[in-house]
Amino acid sequence: MARIYEKAYFGDKIVPIADAHLSVASSSVLYGLSVYTVFQVSVTKNGLMAFRLLLHYRRLINSARIIGMDTFEKEWNYEKFVGAVKELVSANTPIEDVFVRATVHVPDLVAGTRSRGLSNTVSMFIYEAKPIVPQDGARLKTSVWRRVPDFSIPSRAKVNGAYVNSVLGKQDAIDSGYDDCIFLDVHGHVCELSAANIFMVRDNVLITPDTTSDLLEGINRRTVLEVARDMGIQVQERGIDLTELYVADEIFASGTSAFIAPIKEVDARMIGDGKIGPITKRIKEIHWRVMHGEEEKYLDFLTSV
Repeated sequence: MARIYEKAYFGDKIVPIADAHLSVASSSVLYGLSVYTVFQVSVTKNGLMAFRLLLHYRRLINSARIIGMDTFEKEWNYEKFVGAVKELVSANTPIEDVFVRATVHVPDLVAGTRSRGLSNTVSMFIYEAKPIVPQDGARLKTSVWRRVPDFSIPSRAKVNGAYVNSVLGKQDAIDSGYDDCIFLDVHGHVCELSAANIFMVRDNVLITPDTTSDLLEGINRRTVLEVARDMGIQVQERGIDLTELYVADEIFASGTSAFIAPIKEVDARMIGDGKIGPITKRIKEIHWRVMHGEEEKYLDFLTSV
């Protein structure tokens, strides 16, 4: 369990985390009608920096649009969002890398199964940047559950209620003695982990499922693709069969809470020699440097908070 900081942003003000709550009769509680994003705030030589904050704000906007939550975008511009993040960080004064979870809730009571014309409440809280996937070589199991398809609940929208699918997959993996799961789509193609994107390396080509594969269009996924291309690594976004993972030279997961996590085993099959591969290692190292403001080329990825 991650350590949570004492102050939260809720209802347009800073409150004790214990006071940031919604009614049991709200649409957020009854139907999971909330959308969220998680981003890292890093300790750098230039102070505390939030990673790709504009993209995280846009993801909230896009998730709300997809679900039909139509008041958030009208009431929250980017400047207001940045101001709230700064207010939250100032109230907690972290001295370590942390995660910020920002959520747009529908607090209306017993509003029924609808989304338009309802109010919104924004919450944000800070917690320690503790990875959700082992960083020294994770073991994955193909989930017995399929990823919810775009024509049911779209994965590109980070909808709280949809994460029951992720809970089912990861709990099955944990119960089976693994660290996390790999979801397949309804056609049997690889999607992602329970809460992280997946990459593989075959013959020095970095390959990841394309955005039509019922996956979250991860901000760290996008960052890995951009950085890899800048490094001269050949990149492909395409459909991936499960058995391709079994014969991959390297596999890693990416995500805010996963960082860059090497994968050493899939379905009891060792990947490569079971150690972090050279391309994974290079990307993991530069990803950390980008996150901490140590790569001049990517300084515009960071926002001072």
